Amino acid sequence: MAAYIFKRLLLMIPTLFGILLISFVIVQFVPGGPVERMIAQLQGHGTEATARIGGGGGGDASIGASSAMGTGEGSKYRGAQGLDPEFIAELEALYGFDKPAPERFWIMVKNYAQFNLGESYYRDVSVGQLMLEKMPVSISLGLWSTLIIYLISIPLGIKKAVRDGTSFDIWTSAAVFIGYAIPSFMFAILLIVVFAGGRYFDWFPLRGLVSDGWDDLSPMQQVLDYAHHMVLPVAAMVVSGFASLTLLTKNSFLDEINKQYVLTARSKGLGEDQVLYGHVFRNAMLIVIAGFPAAFIHIFFTGSLLIEVIFSLDGLGLLGYESVINRDYPVVLGTLYVYALIGLIMTLVRDVVYVLVDPRIDFEARGA
Repeated sequence: MAAYIFKRLLLMIPTLFGILLISFVIVQFVPGGPVERMIAQLQGHGTEATARIGGGGGGDASIGASSAMGTGEGSKYRGAQGLDPEFIAELEALYGFDKPAPERFWIMVKNYAQFNLGESYYRDVSVGQLMLEKMPVSISLGLWSTLIIYLISIPLGIKKAVRDGTSFDIWTSAAVFIGYAIPSFMFAILLIVVFAGGRYFDWFPLRGLVSDGWDDLSPMQQVLDYAHHMVLPVAAMVVSGFASLTLLTKNSFLDEINKQYVLTARSKGLGEDQVLYGHVFRNAMLIVIAGFPAAFIHIFFTGSLLIEVIFSLDGLGLLGYESVINRDYPVVLGTLYVYALIGLIMTLVRDVVYVLVDPRIDFEARGA
């Protein structure tokens, strides 16, 4: 197993390189980059925007509107007419676009290898620090949502498999599909209207992870306050998240229950619980374990975007969305690099758990 893990770790290097290369190439062709964006602000705000560039981005603070004005003829940027070409060159240097694309990509790869993700164009803070600031929100939503979904789906799926075709199986399937059909953001809005002071009750807070003055509360009060804030956003994410896992668990157990070794175990006089949890459970759970990394990554990084917006939770999902809209390329590429790295690590963790659950699996023997 150690040799397999080592091979997978080595394989992560070209995989990450390929992801970064494709993402970097795509970014080069996206219109409206940071230079064009700043030019548009300059044309719209004049002296104020120009001075802000000089003072806030590490450039020459003495650059003013008068020195920025010029012919701008032949510029490759739309809207650059009337701006001094030298000023455009300084603006390119400010954002690192004065270097050829291959050189910029190589610098980025070397920095990422040292976990130096660069600095945001517009927030005047490093990408790593920015992600750490947003991480508690996404960890809270992803962790509790995934935990609750698995705690609901696995027992429910097992129960449905054991009682397949009964009234319990039918009405729970109807409830699961209704929950799956409701978009998370629509359910979130409904929760706000009903329980967060929208129209009926004002039982839960609407913004943030904790209340003002949280630091002054006792440890128990802090836990209760945090839980109070998490109820609605987590409920909104869970309602449509357990349908596929429930059905996957049910079908996996049904497939195992009908196999010969189960009939043999029953013929030996073993109880139903012994057969189900002593023999069927380990084999049936393999396919459920296989889907865990993908489910966790989806909820952790992407599934919470609209929930973060609706409940005013400033997490990684909202950060990534705003970065794409604002063409904040260091944040876009930096977060993508972290997402890809975590995804690859979670896939490796899945394989290790495979072996722990069923020692008969041998990835090395398969030449994986």
